[in-house]
Amino acid sequence: MSIDRAVMALAGFMILASLVLSQLHSPYWLLFTAFVGLNMLQSAFTGFCPAAIIFKRLGLRTGCAFS
Repeated sequence: MSIDRAVMALAGFMILASLVLSQLHSPYWLLFTAFVGLNMLQSAFTGFCPAAIIFKRLGLRTGCAFS
């Protein structure tokens, strides 16, 4: 698995998990959904993604988006 796919999988999981938690526990979990979305948006423009740095240190191979 490449870093690109791992980042997208992590973001998708976090969004779905926060949506479920917002329905089961508190609507404030939607703030976490907004945070993930904003982080994805800023990484699209800047190329900086903290999750990509972590996955790179874990040894995943680089893709074309995060090098």
